[in-house]
Amino acid sequence: MLLATALLIIGLFLVVYSADRLVFSASILCRALNIPPLLIGMTIVSIGTSLPEIIVSVSASLNGQTDLAIGTAIGSNIVNMLLILGLSALLHTFSVHSDILRRELPLMLVASVLTGFVLYDSELSRADGVFLLALAAAWLLFMVKIARLAEKQGVDSLTRDQLAELPRDGSLSVAFLWLGVALIIMPMATRMVIDNATVLANYFALSELTIGLTVIAVGTSLPELATAIAGARKGEDDIAIGNIIGSNIFNLAIVLGIPALVAPGAFNPLAFSRDYGVMVLVSLIFALLCWRRKARIGKCAGALLTGGFFVWLAFLWLGTPFFTE
Repeated sequence: MLLATALLIIGLFLVVYSADRLVFSASILCRALNIPPLLIGMTIVSIGTSLPEIIVSVSASLNGQTDLAIGTAIGSNIVNMLLILGLSALLHTFSVHSDILRRELPLMLVASVLTGFVLYDSELSRADGVFLLALAAAWLLFMVKIARLAEKQGVDSLTRDQLAELPRDGSLSVAFLWLGVALIIMPMATRMVIDNATVLANYFALSELTIGLTVIAVGTSLPELATAIAGARKGEDDIAIGNIIGSNIFNLAIVLGIPALVAPGAFNPLAFSRDYGVMVLVSLIFALLCWRRKARIGKCAGALLTGGFFVWLAFLWLGTPFFTE
């Protein structure tokens, strides 16, 4: 069991690291193709924070572990808004300045509601996958439109932060080197995560859904945690909040969409009856915190969000025997 835990942690770190290197190399390649930096920041880098979830969920689905994939998607959203934002707010008071973020929040809520129509029947179909991926495509087109509008009208505080975070140095040879490294590490690391998560689930008599909601969700959300803490230290509040919003939408649209397309099938009904409602409630709380007149998320809110995460975690793990499938 200890070996499986160690291998799972190592695997998660390798998945996150390879995803980061993949985004780094893609950013350099896009610069070489003269793609506007703002467009790179609002599309490729935004998708990059959800890459670990995408990789793990696709691999789990192909392995017949749909519950693990769905748990990863829903759990990552809950982790982003409770644990990631909560811990970051304890270190630094966040202020939402960007008008772009205020326009993105309703879209995140709409995506959350639409996902409910996909999950309510406890089965993922290819039609569900097409619908969710169409939602992801619409979101990307919206991001492209925002990027072009920001270039014409002047840089919003969010886009300014994103431009500052883009890699400025690096040759094509370096980009291809890191691309190769990422593509080699990623499949092996993903296999480590899936196999050892299964071992832990069997050892503790927990469902794959619960493991996906907790252990895998926390591990794959490490990029969001790193971005939020870095944003807190640099005073780049909007990019930290923006990454959470973007990641949440991609988790629902792509992390659920691709598995539905490549490996449709039934899943644990608790994903909808128990976990989906928690995600929607947390999304509403997150949106209200960002929409407030002062739009400040301070230490008090951070403590409540972090505490809420551990209450939810205890409910999941201690209540699992009661909610047995």
